[in-house]
Amino acid sequence: MTPLIKPPRLRRGDVVGLVAPGGYTSDASIEKAVQHIEALGFRVKPGTYLRDVWGNYGGTVAARIADLHAMFRDPEVKAIWAIRGGSGCISLLRHLDYRLIRTHPKVLLGYSDITALHLAIHRHAGLVTFHGPVASSTPSGYSTEHLLAVLMEPRDAYTIPMSAENDRRALEEPWYATRTVHGGVAEGPLIGGNLSLVSALAGTPYAADFTGGLLFLEEVNEEPYRIDRWMTQLDLAAGFDKAAGVMIGICENCGPQGDGPSLTLDETLDVHLQPLRVPAVTGYSFGHIRNQFTMPVGIRGRLDTEARTVTLLEAAVS
Repeated sequence: MTPLIKPPRLRRGDVVGLVAPGGYTSDASIEKAVQHIEALGFRVKPGTYLRDVWGNYGGTVAARIADLHAMFRDPEVKAIWAIRGGSGCISLLRHLDYRLIRTHPKVLLGYSDITALHLAIHRHAGLVTFHGPVASSTPSGYSTEHLLAVLMEPRDAYTIPMSAENDRRALEEPWYATRTVHGGVAEGPLIGGNLSLVSALAGTPYAADFTGGLLFLEEVNEEPYRIDRWMTQLDLAAGFDKAAGVMIGICENCGPQGDGPSLTLDETLDVHLQPLRVPAVTGYSFGHIRNQFTMPVGIRGRLDTEARTVTLLEAAVS
C-alpha cells in the first residue's frame, strides 16, 4: 500500500473545484451547488466540462479525466468536490494520473459513485480523501458541522455521535435505527463506501484492502437479494472476517419490494454479520441521507458500539 499523505486543511475563502466525474448534472444542480459552497465560505471554480453530457455520464471519460487532472494541477484550487455520484467513475480509474494526484494533494469529497475514486486514489496515490456529502446535497446542520470540522480543524481525536434526527426518523422508518450485531470497540483505518462499488472493485487493482480496518458500507434503493449478492461477492473476494470491525450505514429504501417472498434488510445483513467475531453495527449515520457524517478514507478510527460513536484518531488534513 502506498504510504498515506494528507491534504492541506481548508480555510475560508479557499477555491473549491466543482466537477462531475460520474453522472451528468444540470444547470439547476450547478446553481444549487454553487450557492451551497459559497454559503460555507468558499469560492467556486467550475470544471471546464462540468456541463457535458455523454449518455448518462458527465461527459466522455477523456473529458471527466481532464477536469479531475486540471483541478489537481491548478494551484488555486484547494479542494475538489463532486457535484453528484450517479455512475461512471469506475471507468476513470485506469486513466487517472496517480503520481500527479500524490504530488498535488488536496481534498477530494463525495460519496456514492465517488467511492470508486476514493478506493483507487487511496490504493495508488495514498492520499486521504473524504466520503461525505456531494456538492448538490441539501445540507443539514449535522452534516455541515462534521464536514467542516474534519476538513478545516485538524485535531488528534474527533468523536462523531450518531444523528439525533436519524434516531427520530427511526420511529417511522426502521432502516434509520442503529443496531448492534456484535458489541465492542474496534480500531483501524477507515475504508469502504457504497456497497455496489466496493463489491464491483473486488478482485481488481483498485480493490479495498480492509484487513485490520474499519469497513464501512452503505447502499440505497436496492432490494435485499441484491444486497446479499454484493455482500457475498465481497466476502468471498476479501473476507469480512479480516476486518477489525464492520459498519453498515443507513440503507434507505432497501427493504423488500413487491409481493414475492423476501428476507428483510436486517435478516440479509445478519447472514453476513452474525458469523463475525468483531464489532458490527448497522444504521450508522452515513449513506444516501441528509444527516451524514464525513469519513476520511485511510485515517485510523475507533468504533465504540456502546457509545454509538466513531472517533477519528488522527487529523485528516495537514
